[in-house]
Amino acid sequence: MSKILFVMTGVDYWTLADGTRHPTGFWAEEAVAPYEAFKAAGHEIVVATPGGVVPTVDKGSLAAEYNGGQENADRVAGVLAAATELQRPISLRDVNLDEYAAVYYPGGHGPMEDLAVDADSGKLLTLALESGKPLGVVCHGPAALLAAERDGVNAFAGYRVAAFTNDEETQSGFADKAKWLLQDRLTEAGVQVQVGEPWAPHIIVDRNLVTGQNPASSAPLAAELLKTLG
Repeated sequence: MSKILFVMTGVDYWTLADGTRHPTGFWAEEAVAPYEAFKAAGHEIVVATPGGVVPTVDKGSLAAEYNGGQENADRVAGVLAAATELQRPISLRDVNLDEYAAVYYPGGHGPMEDLAVDADSGKLLTLALESGKPLGVVCHGPAALLAAERDGVNAFAGYRVAAFTNDEETQSGFADKAKWLLQDRLTEAGVQVQVGEPWAPHIIVDRNLVTGQNPASSAPLAAELLKTLG
């Protein structure tokens, strides 16, 4: 049994361009689908957040419309409530990468607020990339890649990735409210964003990096990571 590190946002808001705070956190499906897949395969999960803060689920992500109906929405909420790992996270600063077989970053708008500028996360991502360990990042999780720099250059420059797109941000109603858009900022950093159909599963594998575009991509991303773990 291997240990897999879940790096999650520690905030429950996202600051919009007008200065208001939109309530958010992590997106339920993006945590639950990989959590269930990894646990079913016998792996142990450890959660890390900035400062060891207990992560907050985006309440909107528990709505029936995003979970294929109320029955599954209730099931997802139940999985999160029973996941004791989420209630006792460690601090990102205390992570020893050598202890983990893989690293996974779920999304939600939360990472746009904290992980995008978190130096500890950026350092961990750079080390994970260089280590060759499987590294999975989904939806808005790739915002964290923006904090990974070495010698003034983004550590992921030149890598092909999937990430939440401008079209999806527009369709979700936030493109004109955001301070910046993830697809644009990644592109500016030299990361090659490969766009799939809005809301459809879309993952990209580039060396040891596996990225997914949206919530629907989290389950196939987890399956891809499990393949590399054997």
